[in-house]
Amino acid sequence: MIIFFNEDINFKFQGKNLFKAWLKKIADKEGFKVKNLNYIFCSDEYLHKINVEYLEHDTYTDIITFDNSEDDDVIEGDIFVSIERVKENSQTLNTVFEDELKRVIVHGLLHLCGYDDHTPEDKAEMRRLESEYISIF
Repeated sequence: MIIFFNEDINFKFQGKNLFKAWLKKIADKEGFKVKNLNYIFCSDEYLHKINVEYLEHDTYTDIITFDNSEDDDVIEGDIFVSIERVKENSQTLNTVFEDELKRVIVHGLLHLCGYDDHTPEDKAEMRRLESEYISIF
């Protein structure tokens, strides 16, 4: 089950069913089944507070992913997305907001599939996969 929530913002998320089908297809390609996946859309301040409290990072970010999975091939998690940061990123990168939102949404799912972005090589692989999966939306 994939559910989309708003926490402290008024965000109209369009195409929920298309996104759900897309995310399930990606998980399947990666060898996973989605059990419970929550996307929580929020403000910069809300996500910053989570970043400080749970990760001890005093920085703004576009996404934070919490893996609640107990089985190796099952995805359960909470993915927090700052809509303000996604909007700013899309302007900075000169991309369409919807495309940047897709990138961030799939980025969180890829973390739950075991991918990291700590090294330059890991970041490059994440970007490659993000682009590949965005192309099948």
